[in-house]
Amino acid sequence: MDFGKLTDISGVDFTLPFTPRFTQEVLQANAPKPAQVYVGPPVWSNKEWLGKIYPTAAKEKDFLGHFARQFNTIELNVTHYQVPTAATVTRWREAVPPHFKFCPKWPQEISHERQLTGSEILIQNFVETIQGLGKNLGTTFLQLPPYFGPWKIDVLEKFLTQLPPHFPIAVEFRNEKWFAEPVWNQTLQLLQRLGVGTVVSDVAGRRDVLHQSLTTPALTLRFVGNELHPTDYTRVDAWVQRIKEWLADGLQMAYVFVHCGDNNRAPELTKYWTEQFNRHCGLALQVPHLQPKVIQGSLF
Repeated sequence: MDFGKLTDISGVDFTLPFTPRFTQEVLQANAPKPAQVYVGPPVWSNKEWLGKIYPTAAKEKDFLGHFARQFNTIELNVTHYQVPTAATVTRWREAVPPHFKFCPKWPQEISHERQLTGSEILIQNFVETIQGLGKNLGTTFLQLPPYFGPWKIDVLEKFLTQLPPHFPIAVEFRNEKWFAEPVWNQTLQLLQRLGVGTVVSDVAGRRDVLHQSLTTPALTLRFVGNELHPTDYTRVDAWVQRIKEWLADGLQMAYVFVHCGDNNRAPELTKYWTEQFNRHCGLALQVPHLQPKVIQGSLF
């Protein structure tokens, strides 16, 4: 994830903003319900993970199955570039256990190229295809491009209202003008009324997208680490405590997608997230098992 990445993070204030009253009211308006928490890296096709989280001799076609034995969700970025076939969706679904959640990204042809207009057939195709994941479908997330600003809020509303009732979706805003008042409050009220979630991003170079605003009792978090820099761990610690507070207030669902540079080290950071959730939030998430990667010739 290149968005907001910095080569020098020494001057970044990684402090989490306070939880806004809007979020507190959204969470507290919901009846208590057992929380579901999902944590995973954003990709499964990474050959650098052979011998670490995948068997050394694993074939690439089997990577998803091995991934789903270690993690319980994935940010499905491949759908941003191409809508999969029904056969592909079936193959994905059959490769994972019942509890695993795919969280597909909306196609860029809809979000970036057409900017949500003139896309009715494409939208219907994507929705119908992705629903083939059945119970393995988590949330979808709509990434709005940087040039899609609040002057297009009516376009966003029209797009969201044409989706099937209760279709799972969260919106990621990247144009900085969305976060100015009173626009942001108006946008949050719209999403809350439609039952649509927000995407929160924690990345060094864009602290405005760390907005802490929830419009449903669900969190979709894109966390971008910096190659296991010490601040990666202190940031996770702060987030776990924040999510613990939100769980007590009524948070019912959390998806945490763990990016880490080129993602070679994303499993390590995901493991740390999982361990801290279990330790501090009383969860019983399966902790990924990482093998020390043997470098060829290192034993001689």
